[in-house]
Amino acid sequence: MLLDVQDLHVDFRTRDGVVNAVNGAGFSVDEGETLAVLGESGSGKSVTAQAVMGILDTPPGRITHGRVLFRGRDLLTLGREERRRIRGERMAMIFQDALSSLNPVLSVGYQLGEMFRVHRDASRKEAKARAVELMDRVRIPAARERVNDYPHQFSGGMRQRIMIAMALALEPELVIADEPTTALDVTVQAQVMDLLAELQREYRMGLILITHDLGVVADVADKIAVMYAGRIVEHAPVHDVYKRPAHPYTKGLLESIPRLDHKGGELLAIKGLPPNLLHVPAGCPFHPRCPQVREVCRHDPRPPLYEVGEGRSSACHFWKETIGE
Repeated sequence: MLLDVQDLHVDFRTRDGVVNAVNGAGFSVDEGETLAVLGESGSGKSVTAQAVMGILDTPPGRITHGRVLFRGRDLLTLGREERRRIRGERMAMIFQDALSSLNPVLSVGYQLGEMFRVHRDASRKEAKARAVELMDRVRIPAARERVNDYPHQFSGGMRQRIMIAMALALEPELVIADEPTTALDVTVQAQVMDLLAELQREYRMGLILITHDLGVVADVADKIAVMYAGRIVEHAPVHDVYKRPAHPYTKGLLESIPRLDHKGGELLAIKGLPPNLLHVPAGCPFHPRCPQVREVCRHDPRPPLYEVGEGRSSACHFWKETIGE
């Protein structure tokens, strides 16, 4: 097993109280496998990724419980320097906003080369040559001529390719891509996802793809974890999720995707809003928005993750009704 996250809890202390941003999340990723983590904004996806990478802002955030096993080692027990050596070299992250993630006053070649200067003791000349190779690898035209350009001189799609190149510079075993296609047009989204899939096959790396767009992951993910209010509410192979979702929230997300065969019809949406994490409802957190809510859903304890099939689980008391059994 490449990565195994177990019962992860992350809190943020605020003036108004303690926010339980991640509340018992757990999932695993193997070598060469793609896990898509789905959910609306505020469901805890990015905080989970930051906790796994060890880049959580502390304070105000803190990991209160859980384990993050990478190749069997619990990363949460490692010292800062040891964790830093793993980050970048064996684990890497692609951030959603490339323009704000890249330093505007340094050339992209310098920023790409920094990975080799810090982790491989490369000279400036060697680092620059490797930067050109990386830019070529992610299909940035005229890489040798553009290696000294600055981030603002590239389009959004090209900047995202630079972020991918930076993450893959040291050929890590695991990459976390946090909304890598945000703010890109549909054509560029497809190009970026195809590039990620191609590089993953080449390097046999594990990939965690964080997104709120189910349409993006249909062709690239092996399995899906759906998050709501800081919890995993469904975990299943990708085709099972699209064919027969086992949680009402997942079903609502799927039904909200625009479809060509419903041209001119009303767009469906999940009613209401995600809960305030300072005041998460008792029982199932989704019950105020759930179309099949029952009285038991409104009371503690919260539904556990029921095993609903091989490699499948759902945090719904009435998963059989949802799945159509």
